[in-house]
This record gives sequence, C-alpha cells and structure tokens, in this order.
Amino acid sequence: MSSSQHVSSSASKSLLKGVEPPPTPRARPPATTERQRRLALLALAGMAVGWGYNWVVMKSVLAYVGPFDFSALRTLFGALLLLAVLLVLRRPLKIRAWPRVVLLGILQTGAFSALIQLALLQGGAGKTSILVYTMPFWVVPMAWLAFGERVRGLQWVALALAGAGLMLILEPWSLKQSNLLSEFLAISAGLCWALATIVAKWIRRDAPMDALPLTAWQMLFGALALCLAAWLVPERPIDPAPYFIGALAYNALIATAIAWFLWLFALQHLSAGLASMSSLGVPVVGVLAGWLQLGEQPGMLELGGMVLIAVALLIITRRSNRG
Repeated sequence: MSSSQHVSSSASKSLLKGVEPPPTPRARPPATTERQRRLALLALAGMAVGWGYNWVVMKSVLAYVGPFDFSALRTLFGALLLLAVLLVLRRPLKIRAWPRVVLLGILQTGAFSALIQLALLQGGAGKTSILVYTMPFWVVPMAWLAFGERVRGLQWVALALAGAGLMLILEPWSLKQSNLLSEFLAISAGLCWALATIVAKWIRRDAPMDALPLTAWQMLFGALALCLAAWLVPERPIDPAPYFIGALAYNALIATAIAWFLWLFALQHLSAGLASMSSLGVPVVGVLAGWLQLGEQPGMLELGGMVLIAVALLIITRRSNRG
C-alpha cells in the first residue's frame, strides 16, 4: 500500500469515527410542570381524607371479618375495579419492569395492608395511624441514599417539627407492655411503605409508567399475595352484615383504588421526601375520626403533636408552591 493510500485510508477511518452516533443517553422522566405540582398537592389532600377516615372503618370492621380475609378482599376488589376502568378507557395494560412492579405490590399493598389490620386488632385506630406514618422518617434517609434527594433549608425545620409532634402523640416514655406488639406491627407497616416508596421512585426513574396502570397492577400482585396468606391462615367466618358490605365498598373504591392512585400520582410529580412528609396529614385525620366516632379522645400532648405536624405540613406546602 502506498503512503498516499495509507493516508487516505486513515483519513477515511477518522471521518467515519467522526460521524459515529453518540451513545444513547438514559431516558429521563418528563419534567413536572407547576400545574402538575399543584394537582399532586391536591391529590395528597384528597388521599389524607380518604385514608384518614378509613382507620376508623378498618378498626370497626374487624368485628365481622378476620384481618387477612378483609385485606385480601378489599385489595382484590380495588385492583379489579381499576383494571376494569383501564379497559373501559382503552388504556394500555402493558407492564414495564414487571419484577419491580411485583415487588412494589408485595410491599405497598400486601405487607402494608396485612400489618395494619393485625396492628388494629389490639391498637386504637388513631394511635395505629400515627405509628404507621413514621414512614416519612424512613423515606427521608432512604431517598437521600438512593436518589440524592437531600433535605435542605426549611425542610429540616419541618422534619424536626413533625418528629417532635410524633413524639408528643406517641409518648414513648409511657408505653404499655400490652400494646407493644400492636405498635411494633404498625411501625413495621410504615417501614414497608417507605421501602415501597423508594421502589415506586425507582420505577419512575428507570421505567416510567402512568399512575393508573401502575396502581392497578401493583395492587393486583399485592392482593394475590394476600389471598394466599388468607388461604393459609385460618380465621373466623365472615359475617356479611351491612357494615361489612359498606366497609368493603369504601375500602375497595375510595381507600384502596382511588387513594392509592392519588398517592402514586403525587409521588410521580413530587420528590419522595416531600410526598411522604405531606402524607402526615392522614394520621391527623385518623386521630380526629377515632376521637369523634370511637371515643378515642386524644390528650393535650396528642393535640399539641397534631398542631406541630400541621405547622410542618404548612411549611412543606409553601416551599413546594415556590417550586
């Protein structure tokens, strides 16, 4: 090969290298608009009301059904309802990253629902709801480690106020031995929810899905796990009283299908830490509902704790509105 041919060949190779397409970057989730952020905050408010009152319903219905049976029924009906909605709307049912969606369903619907119902067997509705909502305090360090979502500025103040409020409500200095198992189960439910929150953000980052099909599929997988548990664990026969029917309808439609959709919608448009801290409004509604309907009257320390949590939520909401 002549020197001119060698130079020409080298130049051709250099030219070809210059036109090679760049490596495909990892797909990023779409940016959240201000309108979506406001809708996400409204979704959290609706979720707080739907879930908050449901603590009274879940406590009262245990007079008619076992905890595993009720958890399996309410989540299964909720999942089937959402799948029917998807079919009516002709929305795609395809699952992306289905192993992660299965994991999300087992944590968020399966373990979370079962642990709550077991905790309510011995614990009060309001106190159990507060313990379950220690979830944000698990999510904040997890989101920091997993996604680099650092806590900044006034968020530290909000976190401190909410933590102080929870301590006043829980009164750990006066725990009773008879309630330790119920409290442990409630805190375990909060930990499962925190892990599920990280999995949901993981799905959002690497394999984005619309909130509605994601809610339906994860709920179905969790419901199937609960059906297996209900089949393996012997429980009392179901009493098909009117209250049981009404509680099942409320849970399947409002507290399961709609509320989980609102939660996942909010989680897709807000940071994990912000969404989880904002969800602290749910136990406040739960404590108030337990007080009004079940006579679980909170003391002065519990009322003071709810005020601190409300202030923390106000700080978070104002910070979010500023973008």
